[in-house]
Formats: sequence, structure tokens, C-alpha cells
Amino acid sequence: QVQLVESGGGLVQAGGSLRLSCAASGRTFSRYTMGWFRQTPGKEREFVATISWNGGSTTYADSVKGRFTISRDNAKNTVYLQMNSLKPEDTAVYYCAADVKDGTARSWGQGTQVTVSS
Repeated sequence: QVQLVESGGGLVQAGGSLRLSCAASGRTFSRYTMGWFRQTPGKEREFVATISWNGGSTTYADSVKGRFTISRDNAKNTVYLQMNSLKPEDTAVYYCAADVKDGTARSWGQGTQVTVSS
């Protein structure tokens, strides 16, 4: 099972940008569809974006299309989430996920807080 560690969260003003990183352990990283999810208190975890094993295919939630970009570097065992034009409603704990399928994943990171002030 792959271990995931997120970084890059923080406090940013509306309209600003952040880049999240997720470092994965293990040799099987490059085989997995990777993803980002987010969760706010009292709500279920929601899908944000996924990227296929080779980066050739990406999917996004409608709420982040055109503002967020998911990418990966298999040589570094890392997946990224570039977040631009951030809105207060993007405030959440963001989770990295490995082997994403049908809205769930085999492995999850511990989460990183993103707070967008208005």
C-alpha cells in the first residue's frame, strides 16, 4: 500500500493561488490513477480531480474546472494540484488519494488545510 504525504496548504486571499503536493512512497506509484478530494466540517468528502497513471487523462469537478490543474511527476513519485483564482468556498481539508476508482481510493493522505479568506 502506498503512503501519501500532502504539503502546500495554507491561508490565501480570494483570487490567489496555491500549489499542493503529494509525495508517495513505493515503486507502484506510476501504476495508479491519483486524485485529490476535499472535505469541510459536516460534509462528505468530495471529488476534486483525478489523473491517469501516465498523466494522459484528467478529470475535474465542475466547481474547479478552469481554475485547478492536476499533474504528476512519476520520476519523483509526486502529484500536484495547482489552484488558481481561489474562492472562499474552496476552503477545505484537501486529501491526496491513490488508486482512485468509482469515487473512492485504496490509500489516502492525512490531509492539508486550505483556507481562502474573502
